[in-house]
Amino acid sequence: MESVVQQSRMEREAKADKSDACATSSFFVERENGVCIEVYAQGQGDLLVLLPSLGRGAIDMEEISTPLAASGYRVLRPEPRGNGRSVGPLEDKTLHDWAEDIAAVVESQNAGPAFILGHAHGNWIARTLASDRPDLVRALLLLAGSAGKVPEGFEGMPISHETRAVIERCGDTSLPTDVRLRSLQEVFFAPGNDASVWLTGWNTRLLTMQTLAQKRTPVDDFFAGGRAPILNLQAQYDVIAPQRFARVLSDQLGDRVTDSTIPNAAHALLPEQPEAVVAAVLDYLSKHRSR
Repeated sequence: MESVVQQSRMEREAKADKSDACATSSFFVERENGVCIEVYAQGQGDLLVLLPSLGRGAIDMEEISTPLAASGYRVLRPEPRGNGRSVGPLEDKTLHDWAEDIAAVVESQNAGPAFILGHAHGNWIARTLASDRPDLVRALLLLAGSAGKVPEGFEGMPISHETRAVIERCGDTSLPTDVRLRSLQEVFFAPGNDASVWLTGWNTRLLTMQTLAQKRTPVDDFFAGGRAPILNLQAQYDVIAPQRFARVLSDQLGDRVTDSTIPNAAHALLPEQPEAVVAAVLDYLSKHRSR
């Protein structure tokens, strides 16, 4: 009986230690020109930075950050400039400005290059960082990310004007809830998945400023993502980054890119299939982490 009690105590202590290791703390990274970035941090180990989607904040990444930290990573969630307590100029900026913020976060850790995970719009910021500062990026993990280009011979744009209009309705908190809910279901969630979980969490001004920043940034500035290896994790029912465009990166960048698809998910992806995303991310990271 004593050995059973001792084992139970050891298991409780191990769980407590793991919980403590994954507890969330926060710090600020100050830059010039009034830029100050709030960062949430969990865990210890190889550095992994999570970048959220268009017009949304670091809380979107919380559900995957804890299991990633528990698996032995130092997980950082920078709040985008213009959201929460992260501040800085937003007018007349490009993706390079948001990427510079993330570069400052990585450099603040004095831990060498980081894994950079970008969801949706965050994938463009991740690739811009890797293009501008390849020394800071070990690998890119792109979740539901539009490549920014279409397959050779395809007539049309990567994201149509009509689709962009629906995206903007999703984040326009002045619109009626039923309009936004229909819009969310149309472009962000797979059939049968609950779109109402994304009625909150939007920053309409940030969405507008990030959209303008993307339009000001030539796609060739960030397309290649520097020289980093890339996990291109797509969603089965994504209409913003559809399956017919899923191999644009690998077709142009070759063996640097690993393509994979999460079933029963669309562009929101994280609230739809968090466990599948974590499993795919950990599998990829295991091939590139420090030994």
